Amino acid sequence: MVIGTLADRLARGVGNVTDTLSETFFEPTLRLGVTGLSRAGKTVFITSLVANLLDRGRMPQLAAEAESRILAAYLQPQPDDTIPRFDYETHLSALTAREPHWPDSTRAVSELRLSLKVRPTGLLAGLQGPRTLHLDIVDYPGEWLLDLALLDTSFEDWTAATLARLPQRPGAEAYLAMAAAEDASADFTEPRARALADSFTTALNTAREAGFSDCTPGRFLLPGEKAGSPALTFAPLPKPDTPPRRSLWREMERRYEAYKAQIVKPFFRDHFSRIDRQIVLVDALGAIHAGPAALEDLRRTMAGILGAFRPGGNAFLTQLLRGRRVEKILFAATKADHLHHSQHPRLTAIMEALTREARDRARFAGAETSSMSLAALRATVEQTVAHQGQDLDCVRGTLLNPDGTRGRQAAFHPGALPQDPAHLLAPAREGAPRWLDEDYQIMRFAPAALTLKPGEGPPHIRLDRAAQFLIGDRL
Repeated sequence: MVIGTLADRLARGVGNVTDTLSETFFEPTLRLGVTGLSRAGKTVFITSLVANLLDRGRMPQLAAEAESRILAAYLQPQPDDTIPRFDYETHLSALTAREPHWPDSTRAVSELRLSLKVRPTGLLAGLQGPRTLHLDIVDYPGEWLLDLALLDTSFEDWTAATLARLPQRPGAEAYLAMAAAEDASADFTEPRARALADSFTTALNTAREAGFSDCTPGRFLLPGEKAGSPALTFAPLPKPDTPPRRSLWREMERRYEAYKAQIVKPFFRDHFSRIDRQIVLVDALGAIHAGPAALEDLRRTMAGILGAFRPGGNAFLTQLLRGRRVEKILFAATKADHLHHSQHPRLTAIMEALTREARDRARFAGAETSSMSLAALRATVEQTVAHQGQDLDCVRGTLLNPDGTRGRQAAFHPGALPQDPAHLLAPAREGAPRWLDEDYQIMRFAPAALTLKPGEGPPHIRLDRAAQFLIGDRL
């Protein structure tokens, strides 16, 4: 095992040196990781970002476009033959159809390469020809990102933390009763392990549907081809004083370690450790709507997510000696189009407060971070409605029915977010059961029908600012 680990590290080191030399002296490549938790809008973000980089009429805040230095942008075959291609064309067709609908969500790692030919700037710009930047966009589920924290956590510690967290979440009662009645020192049997794993998975899915963020292990929610394997058939159990060698506890512990070794580590090695820039999409409005407990869970999750990154600069020698580091991280609150623009600064302030701990740690390590609110695809328009003698700032859009079909047009006022984020975060930290001053509502909107002019990408809110932060300095 030790020899295999050393050989694996040596191979990764050689790969880092080769990639660094190639990118420094030939055509540079920038790997942008896009992740977020359930319903944060990863697929829509990537689709709209690519569409707006190909047709840049709605990207005035992207400096290279404002200076007319982007000469061309085009999709190329992705460089990694073993990773599925992000299905950009199908997703764009869903959003631009006569009756548009939201595309399917992220369920596995995928990748897309967008190449941009740019005219250089600076004193030597007139002596140099156009250069090419390859932007490799890597899409992966945020649930898998949370699993990276398990690499430094033993089964005993994970079990204790999970069993302490579950009572505060809806839908966990059945599993907690099953775990309490189980004799973990008894001999292992596969049917019993399967029953425990299935009940635990149901509890995780229920918590996620209720708006909670930290629902590890992430592959229990998105198992893919690993469904039913022993590495996904374990669950947290109270530890006996001296669990025997062939007991249920020992086998669950072994499978937990197999999950880390066979599923989590390969994801880190093959995908995550190669990322240069990162955007983390967050459905902050959904967490606020779900209540104080869900918002506090989101805050802790954001702090934990940064522990998975290796923040710092990606200078030439740094890459050679230590491997890649994530040098820029953007935390983005999505669905800003669900609010009137007058509320956007408050949503951004809440996002900054939620990620304060994570951003401080990243900056200390040398990474540049930022927070903002955005909508990768604008699904609403703003409208002021008279109600009980007052003017309400609303958004109007096509409602999305529970079965996913398009509903009626409606104007919606979600309630005013507080100017001071502490008015939300303090009750959340203190364990308040509900919001006292306001009932924050949220609606699900279908994508609006689009009529795009030549050279225009889909309408958005601050997608150009996000692109400028993430890749602007490399254009």
